[in-house]
Amino acid sequence: MMQVKEKSKTVIMDGSKLIVESLVRSGADVFIGYPITPANLLYSYSLERFREFFAAPDEITTLQWMCGFSTTGKIPVTATSFPGYALMLESVNMAYMMELPMVIVLVQRLGPATGSATCGAQGDLSLLHGSISGGFTLPVISVSNMNDCWELSNKAMKMAVDLRTPVVLLTSKEEVMTQASFDISQLSEINLIERKQYSSNETFVPYKTEESLVPEFLKVGNAKHQVRFTASTHDQKGIIQNVAKEAIENTKRLEAKHILNLNKHLYFDYDKENGAETLLISYGITASASREAVKNLRAKGEKVSLLIPKTLLPVAPKYFEIISEYKKVVIAEENLSGQYRKILFGEFGNKNISGVNGFAEMITPAKIVDAVLFK
Repeated sequence: MMQVKEKSKTVIMDGSKLIVESLVRSGADVFIGYPITPANLLYSYSLERFREFFAAPDEITTLQWMCGFSTTGKIPVTATSFPGYALMLESVNMAYMMELPMVIVLVQRLGPATGSATCGAQGDLSLLHGSISGGFTLPVISVSNMNDCWELSNKAMKMAVDLRTPVVLLTSKEEVMTQASFDISQLSEINLIERKQYSSNETFVPYKTEESLVPEFLKVGNAKHQVRFTASTHDQKGIIQNVAKEAIENTKRLEAKHILNLNKHLYFDYDKENGAETLLISYGITASASREAVKNLRAKGEKVSLLIPKTLLPVAPKYFEIISEYKKVVIAEENLSGQYRKILFGEFGNKNISGVNGFAEMITPAKIVDAVLFK
């Protein structure tokens, strides 16, 4: 177990250990998984740290077991990469519809298909954007450095509990497997995530909501109330209703609750330079190169600001508020087509929006500098 808040204590550390330790301290109850590169360290560390650990026979079973544990009031965690997540997808939709809190750590690697398990990438964001049938938003939080591995793991779990939803913590191979010198004394204390359950004597209505649009949770197996978790289109009582008005409104609420509560779970870094007309946007592993590129540009006398979104989905209106202040926007991400750029600005964007992209290679600060200076 790691200690925090000591005098300076530099150790050799990887992001996997920080993520696992943070989730355990946040109160996550059980890890369920099937080993896959490059998420192996998350799997092995979880075996050591979680009170309950289940080795599933495959990724489909993993998510089914997670759904079962979640209905009993436990918060399950898994870690996977693209091939595993692809197998989980139907059950992710099931958990989303049943409103079951859980955290999925997705470690990106080069695709398509099995691709290269030992080459990192940022290629899964389009998949996550389209994970839920009907275009509903699956919450995605992205780490951008070692400290994020610690703090945002806690935030991802809080989001899952508060909104009753699966949440994806998005990482990449280099972020979770690379060993680096890190001062663990700078880590903040992790707060245990509070989990409330329905406690009224009135009849429990499983999907009834108030202003937050998030229904109160009640685990199965209690002796006082009947509890339903329903994956098909259903009304507030959890009764399958096909396309009846109440059932459709209840389904539309699943998207609305994420949008309504977005600002409570909005995380980003914004390094604004007065007088800058250019904004650099980056996330995940490429954010490190972008931070370095901004230092180099400013050393040359160039004015540039930097936005690092960490809550990637739902897309926050706040990001567009920031973007509107700049004449030129450059988005750096390690994929072939500019996935986040297209999510933000559509397939064709506009003349003031450009990207710097990499495939099968990490983007260097020099490449980002060239993209920002290009007229």
